[in-house]
Amino acid sequence: MDIRRPDIVSTTLADGEEPRGTPTRVLVVVPVRSSRRGEGADAPSRSATAKRDEAVGLAAAIDLEVTEAVIVTLNEPRPATLIGKGKVEELAGLVTAHDAGLVFVDAALSPVQQRNLEKAWKAKVVDRTGLILEIFGRRARTKEGGLQVELAHLSYQKSRLVRSWTHLERQRGGFGFLGGPGETQIEADRRMIQERITRIERELEQVTRTRRLHRQSRRRVPYPIIALVGYTNAGKSTLFNALTTGGVLAQDLLFATLDPTLRQMRLPRGTKAILSDTVGFISDLPTMLVAAFRATLEEVIEADVILHVRDVSHGDTEAQAADVKAILGDLGVDQATRTIIEVWNKVDLLDPESREAARNRAERHEPEARPHFVSAITGEGLEALLSAVEDKLRAAHDRMTVTVAAADGATLHWIHENAEVEAREALDSGETRVTLRIAPAKRDQLERRLAQAS
Repeated sequence: MDIRRPDIVSTTLADGEEPRGTPTRVLVVVPVRSSRRGEGADAPSRSATAKRDEAVGLAAAIDLEVTEAVIVTLNEPRPATLIGKGKVEELAGLVTAHDAGLVFVDAALSPVQQRNLEKAWKAKVVDRTGLILEIFGRRARTKEGGLQVELAHLSYQKSRLVRSWTHLERQRGGFGFLGGPGETQIEADRRMIQERITRIERELEQVTRTRRLHRQSRRRVPYPIIALVGYTNAGKSTLFNALTTGGVLAQDLLFATLDPTLRQMRLPRGTKAILSDTVGFISDLPTMLVAAFRATLEEVIEADVILHVRDVSHGDTEAQAADVKAILGDLGVDQATRTIIEVWNKVDLLDPESREAARNRAERHEPEARPHFVSAITGEGLEALLSAVEDKLRAAHDRMTVTVAAADGATLHWIHENAEVEAREALDSGETRVTLRIAPAKRDQLERRLAQAS
């Protein structure tokens, strides 16, 4: 695979085509601050080892061959190179020794820092934002997903064009650093990039309008929306497949799911609902990606119930949960007023001692906010989780008693299809008295049907 400057792209792979030839050899550099000054005392700590493992996972997500992963302790970031001169020289030796054509620095690099490190190491350098964008570019399978990734990448690339005009050339398909799916030709002109950004934003506005129409049509026969959110690789897609007919890619891989998927499901007492699987979140998720995927994440914003899926077996589960909550806040989700259920997944990976410790942590939550222990693989806890979801939905439903005319069998059928019938009594007059629970959005429809029949 040809690794060149960030603004020069290798040949695009066709859909479903696997990379050919020898994988790119990459050295992973993980800068870790020696102190946590400026952060809240209650902020969950993220271990250096967990940071390194996640960085290696990001590299593996696009089939890079990791030669070594190095943790670099930072006292203060250097404006020119982020890390100190001595460490830069030491890493240059590792790049040469491993014959690495790429260095992944698991941090946000300024254009100047990226350029200086490339000169010092004589290798292509990609920062955390760039690699995440590349992974998203590889994962996008729908036109919408491709547009969202391209918008985010162009916004990022635009900031990298300062004093780099001579390195630009007309490109053949693709917009990723390492090559990947794409459909634009980026010229050596910032104005051309901005025009393309504007066009994509218009197309995504149409996507937003289309999604809004779909939601409006669902409200006419409204099913509640249950949205899965969580840190990447927390097991959302495996859980999605366990609760529905499935068909979603579920792998032990960061960002295995990118394009959103919705499936209808039925809860234990018969309530129909729509379950939505979404892209996984990650620490330091590029802001342009959050903005670009806002149309997709609107399903989360408007969901009746949000299931926050956590990998309870992960050593950094608390820090991951904090990252997810921060991104939900960025999306405008008011977590104080929304119905959010924490789902502690992968309990099958816990040994008895760790499971007991997790149970004790869960018990410290208020009963209404107590997490649910589940395993999407073994099925443990799924029935209890679904019952809890249905209870949350029913709590928001109106309880009412109505009388249906003897000749109005259609309305009686509609009630059984769209509401939860608690009691039904045949009256001497031939009418039927029904006690039921119904969603507020459907109550208006029922009252209109009864008024028309009277």
